[in-house]
Amino acid sequence: MTAVWVTIAVLFAGTVVIRAAGPVALGGRRPRGRGTAVIAMLAPSLLAALVVFETLTAPGGGVRVDARMVGVAAAALAILRRLPMLAVVLIAAAVTALVRLVA
Repeated sequence: MTAVWVTIAVLFAGTVVIRAAGPVALGGRRPRGRGTAVIAMLAPSLLAALVVFETLTAPGGGVRVDARMVGVAAAALAILRRLPMLAVVLIAAAVTALVRLVA
């Protein structure tokens, strides 16, 4: 078995354990108040952290600012203007492509 398949198997097992831990820990009860708010914000915050990490991390380590960062900034502005998500994605892609074309 290659290292890739071992990694996939470990991630699968970890996912199963994490997914099973919630119902086992709560015992059929629903989280209340602040717990529900924390759970609701967990996925978006993790996604945002991954986007920032992948956008700014250079291959040799350190920080890299390139066309993707300009696209993320354009997306942030579009979100602040409360545009629909499809428009945000299209604007970010268009701005990133334009910066890559010009630079």
